[in-house]
Amino acid sequence: MRSFYHYMMRYRGNKEKNDEKRLADWMFDDHGFPKQSASYDEISRYLEWNAPFPTALSAFDRLYEAYQVDEG
Repeated sequence: MRSFYHYMMRYRGNKEKNDEKRLADWMFDDHGFPKQSASYDEISRYLEWNAPFPTALSAFDRLYEAYQVDEG
């Protein structure tokens, strides 16, 4: 299974400015983000302390669920 970070890179560069793109772009630029992780708990804890925008955690929950289905 590839990392969540790798999964999220599909949303970078989208023309539509939505939470998916915002989160992917932030993850790319944040050098501290756990880029090798597939762990919901590890990524969720990181986002709780470093959320880049108000709806980041709800976007993460939605995207992580899709990640599990796609990568399952």
